Amino acid sequence: MASKVISSHESMSIFDYRCTAGPHDQPFAEVHDVFSISYVRKGSFGYRTRGESFDLVAGSILIGHAGDEYMCTHEHACGGDECLSFRFSPAFVETIGDQSAIWRTGCVPPTPELMVWGELAQAAADGGSDIGTEELGMLFAARFVEVVSGQKRKPQDVWARDRRRAVEAALWMDSHSHESIDLESAAKECGLSAFHFLRLFSKVLGVTPHQYLVRSRLRHAARLLADGGHSITEIAYDVGFGDLSNFVRTFHRAAGVSPRAFRKAAKGDRKIFQDRLAARS
Repeated sequence: MASKVISSHESMSIFDYRCTAGPHDQPFAEVHDVFSISYVRKGSFGYRTRGESFDLVAGSILIGHAGDEYMCTHEHACGGDECLSFRFSPAFVETIGDQSAIWRTGCVPPTPELMVWGELAQAAADGGSDIGTEELGMLFAARFVEVVSGQKRKPQDVWARDRRRAVEAALWMDSHSHESIDLESAAKECGLSAFHFLRLFSKVLGVTPHQYLVRSRLRHAARLLADGGHSITEIAYDVGFGDLSNFVRTFHRAAGVSPRAFRKAAKGDRKIFQDRLAARS
C-alpha cells in the first residue's frame, strides 16, 4: 500500500492511497485509528468489519469508525485500487454529527449525492479546483452525514456579530494573503471551529475562505504584473503562491490569459484581449 499525505491539519488529514494487492495476497486485520471517509476512485476491493462484508468499486465510499477492527480483501484481479481518504479528529466528527450508527455504516454504495463531492475533492487534490481540499473534505463529510442519516441541516440565521466576524476575517486574510494561511489558522482568528468558520464565511460572503484567499492573491498579482517592476517568478512567491507553475495555471484559469500576456496587455498590447473577445463572438 502506497500512501501520500496531501494535507494534514488539526481537524483533518487527507491521504492518497494506492494499493496493488491481488487475489494471491493474504489479507490481515487492521484497526481504524481515526474516523474516516475514503472515496474509491479506481478499482475494487472487499471490506470486512463488525461481522459485515462489503464489495467496493469506483464511486463507493468506505467509512471508518475509530477503534473498529477491519480487513481489506482483494479477490478480484483488477490491478489494485485507489482511494482519496479523509481522516477526521473526534472533535470534528462531533461538530458535524457524532452518531455512532452513521460512522459504523461500513460502506456507502456509489451514490450521486456523494460521488459528485468525491470527484470535486479529487479535482481539488489534483489542483483543478480553486476550492481547498480541506474545505471540500469538511463539506464532503457533512454531506455524508446528511445523506446517511436522512436529515438535512436547517438553515440558520446569521446574526450581525457573525457577519462582522466573517467580514473581519476576510480583511485579515486579504492583508495576510502573502503568508501561509490554512482553514484552521483563519478559523482561530475568529474563535470558531474550522467547520463552523467555513459555513459562516461561505454563507456571508458567497465564497469559501480558500477561494477568497486565492482570489486575493490573484488580485495582488494582477496589480504587480501591471506595475511591471518585478519578474513573474518574484510576483508568484511575493503574493503567496508556493509554486510558480501553480500560479501560472491559476492565473490563466482566472484571467483567460497567461501572466506574461496579461503584463503585455497592461503595457498597451490590446491585441491579446481583442483576440479573446473576437474568439467568443
